[in-house]
Amino acid sequence: MSDSYLKNLLGENEQVLFVTHQHWLVLVGEILREIVLSVALVVLISLIWALWVPNVLVTLGYLLLIFPLISLLRDVLIWSNRKFVVTSRRVIQLSGVFSKNVTDSSLEKVNDVKMNQSFLGRMFDYGDIEILTASELGVNKFTHIGQPIQYKTAMINAKEKLERAPAPAAPVRLE
Repeated sequence: MSDSYLKNLLGENEQVLFVTHQHWLVLVGEILREIVLSVALVVLISLIWALWVPNVLVTLGYLLLIFPLISLLRDVLIWSNRKFVVTSRRVIQLSGVFSKNVTDSSLEKVNDVKMNQSFLGRMFDYGDIEILTASELGVNKFTHIGQPIQYKTAMINAKEKLERAPAPAAPVRLE
């Protein structure tokens, strides 16, 4: 997701305070899955070749390796385009490569924030965050996000600053 898309979503005087992605280990897991698939395809193709199948089919089999590479590219694009953003007014979850999916919750409606960080999550700086809101959505769950403590802190600080801001003056009617 390009930064220009995020900038187009912002309201007047709204500022981006913190941006994070899912942790890089999520992407590594997907890449390992693609590698296992590729190795399985190579083994299968080698077995076919060992059985003296015509070389045309072996060549076609090696062309099948394009599919895991395309899937790998897809995984990288999905990972890089999924963002979790804290602004001065709201929390935004952005996803999608071609079609965009945007979910946001106003900081005013955030009631509670729950963070879960496993031992490995503490070592590698990732975790899950659940945002409980007074809106119809109720709960936003962000899984395996990088820098969850910084994200939660940025959100809490932005909410406090928003609550401390003086309310806009009511318009004066002259009669």
